[in-house]
Amino acid sequence: MTGILQNFDIYSFQEKLIEWYQSNKRDLPWRQDQDPYKVWVSEIMLQQTRVDTVIPYFQRFISKYPTLYDLAYAEEQDVLKSWEGLGYYSRVRNLQTAVREVEAAYGGEVPDDPKQLGKLKGIGPYTKGAILSIAFNQPEPAVDGNVMRVLSRVLKIEDDIAQSKVKKQFEGYASELISHDDPSSFNQGIMELGALICTPKEPMCMFCPVQKHCRAFQEGMEQELPIKSKAKKQKKIPYTVLLIHNERGEYLIEKRPENGLLANLWQFPMVPIAEIGKDHMVNWFEMEYGIDVELSDKKGDLKHVFSHIIWQLEIVAATTPSKETEDKRVRFVSRDELEEYPFPVSHQKMMRYIT
Repeated sequence: MTGILQNFDIYSFQEKLIEWYQSNKRDLPWRQDQDPYKVWVSEIMLQQTRVDTVIPYFQRFISKYPTLYDLAYAEEQDVLKSWEGLGYYSRVRNLQTAVREVEAAYGGEVPDDPKQLGKLKGIGPYTKGAILSIAFNQPEPAVDGNVMRVLSRVLKIEDDIAQSKVKKQFEGYASELISHDDPSSFNQGIMELGALICTPKEPMCMFCPVQKHCRAFQEGMEQELPIKSKAKKQKKIPYTVLLIHNERGEYLIEKRPENGLLANLWQFPMVPIAEIGKDHMVNWFEMEYGIDVELSDKKGDLKHVFSHIIWQLEIVAATTPSKETEDKRVRFVSRDELEEYPFPVSHQKMMRYIT
């Protein structure tokens, strides 16, 4: 550790960064106060999601669940509906589980102890550091992709940031660099720098408050860093999605399993074509769900990309004489009732095919 930070003016770096942050920070709704619950919600929402996308979701979510207690006692389906369209739904399920634990074990007070906070569902090292530093002003590092990009350039670190051992090293560097006088501004400042100035492509070095500290800039390497190996290619999985309606104009929808991808969300039934084959699709569906269906016309195709897989969706309309079902996974609902259920983005887009 000392080798990388040898001859690095830590105090001046802290001072310049915090001064810049105080003068240039964006007016974001979660920065209105240091309420640990709101900081927590914002940090969970911001994982894998752009700030501009998060702002309206955060405002609506906090309006509906203004306190930790409101979220703890809410129905999961209502919470999922509030999250609808934001993606990565395991985030909000873990958040509600953890909030309920805080309500039960800590009297509704978000713990400021690193060990207690770190044991809560969905709180990893970054989120723990963000909450402790921003809400409680503790000098805990919060290292995400933004922070690693900034530090890899400032310190000229040429290790692969995709490796977990390298991320641990960055957490060590951040621990030594963080301001003990104002850890909240330091951590938010380095995140803000990565978002506004030290961007992935074409960093605006001429406007950087810590340019004189940046070793990559001094050597003309700022665009070569950070070094990150490419992720594995995503697996493509084909499905046929059936938009099945009966004589009453009701549509068949299915609840996904309690665990795994998009858990507990609702969808139109999906047939795994790679396993079943198109010729056997209707027979498979009738055997699987106990519902007779007749295919009508193809409505369109849709591709939905996840971090590890790609859904290739063929959307087909179908009819059924059935008005009810004994299968607890599925139910018939009216067009208006569809609006009450939380659907993943891919299936929300299919609503345009429903009259």
